[in-house]
Amino acid sequence: MSSTKQIQDILWKAADKLRGSMDAAQYKEFVLGLVFLKYVSDAFAEHRTQIKKSLSDIPENRHAQFLDDRDEYSAANVFWVPETARWGYLVENAPGGVGELLDNAMDAIMRENPALTGVLPKIFNRDNVDQKRLKELLDLISDARFTGHDNREAKDVLGETYEYFLEKFARAEGKRAGEFYTPPSVVRVLVDVLEPYEGRVYDPCCGSGGMFVQSKKFVEEHAGRDHTHDIAIYGQEKNERTWRLAKMNLAIHGMDPVGIGDRWADTFGDDKHHDMRADFIMANPPFNMSDWARRATDPRWRYGVPPQSNANYAWLQYILSKLGDRGSAGVVLANGSMSSKQSGEGEIRRAMVEADLVACMVALPANLFRTTAIPACLWFLTKDKTPQGAKALTDRRGEILFIDARALGTMVDRTERILTDEDIANIADTYHAWRGTESARTKGQTYENVAGFCYSAKLNEVAAHDHVLTPSRYVGAAEADIDVDAEPFAERITRLTKELYTYFEESTRLENVIRQQLERLDA
Repeated sequence: MSSTKQIQDILWKAADKLRGSMDAAQYKEFVLGLVFLKYVSDAFAEHRTQIKKSLSDIPENRHAQFLDDRDEYSAANVFWVPETARWGYLVENAPGGVGELLDNAMDAIMRENPALTGVLPKIFNRDNVDQKRLKELLDLISDARFTGHDNREAKDVLGETYEYFLEKFARAEGKRAGEFYTPPSVVRVLVDVLEPYEGRVYDPCCGSGGMFVQSKKFVEEHAGRDHTHDIAIYGQEKNERTWRLAKMNLAIHGMDPVGIGDRWADTFGDDKHHDMRADFIMANPPFNMSDWARRATDPRWRYGVPPQSNANYAWLQYILSKLGDRGSAGVVLANGSMSSKQSGEGEIRRAMVEADLVACMVALPANLFRTTAIPACLWFLTKDKTPQGAKALTDRRGEILFIDARALGTMVDRTERILTDEDIANIADTYHAWRGTESARTKGQTYENVAGFCYSAKLNEVAAHDHVLTPSRYVGAAEADIDVDAEPFAERITRLTKELYTYFEESTRLENVIRQQLERLDA
């Protein structure tokens, strides 16, 4: 039985089979589409076997009505796979024309499963596709079995593999990958700070759906798998290829992909969730975007009209417009958003601060993003800093928490840094202690300012800094370790002066000895 790592290696080898004949974005669709097809087929076969085992007391001539009852599959979150789309059928008939066979299989699955309509790639029978390599790719993927692995469900193993591939493709595509991929450690900071146990989770630029997947993992880890349906996900993505990736990613992780719409669309130009009021919003919008659908009269610009040259404050205000009365948001933005005063951005920031909508600012370390060299930060916004009744939170009205996390993280290679579990917990625990959440009380954590790392500032202090939100302005410098037994400063100066004087005396003596010896030699 293959390990998850072996499965991933097999599939990356499969990707290499097409690497030479197409660019990273294209072979990403090929490989992930086939991986998804293998997954739905394996999961279907696995559930079909379970049904058959449960029919031992039923006459065999009645088995078909249960084995072909689609409700039996949908109730278990398993997609119905027609016979001509099942993996065994595809492998058996591949020599007769693999590209057409795969396109037909994708089409058949989409017809039978409305949630996947328009999602799966039908790109295998094109003239520019090397059918021989495609057949080799099919054979390699056949070596990877996603069911019955370490007593884990197929979707768990395949979900990890899908995420592994998204990361691999992001590395391969470099800067272009920014539209579909956010580094996992950054996603985890957003999720762990916000703690989305239940309610509506929204991402207005959802990429491949990483925020949603991590939210589900958070609920599983902290509340149990039975509670994963306590969150409902909603999102939007403007890039067609990326939207397809997100749909497949959610389906593989057992999440309803309907929430990200039946079509890709620009969030600013064609808002698919105009009535949305979310409990949690997490987003990594494009940094400093200048090409966006701007309308100066848009009612969402409550705190000022954002400039056409930069959409950072358009994203922030759009997200605020989507928050429920007690909603919270975490947003990844370029560092410039914390201090920019160009084109009215300083005035918008001032209005947001004075409306008490900013809860926390986090300065991130460098090199977290392979897709951009621009330094990044996290904005945490909230509509309600009160104790919120039974939640018994600490009243933080009129305060903003600043965290300078630039010293955190570990370099995994020459150019990339990740935040470790300890780093993520450090940031999240600091915020929870400041806010007085239940998780902080359970851990017995209370908040204190830490020089060089975190500081809770009153709004008048922020105003004194001209509403600049850069954490380093507030947290100060880290305190140096003080040795209580250290030599008093005055005494140290006296001792060093004496030692220096002695050194010069000895140097002068040696110089005289050497000169005398030279004079004797000359004589």
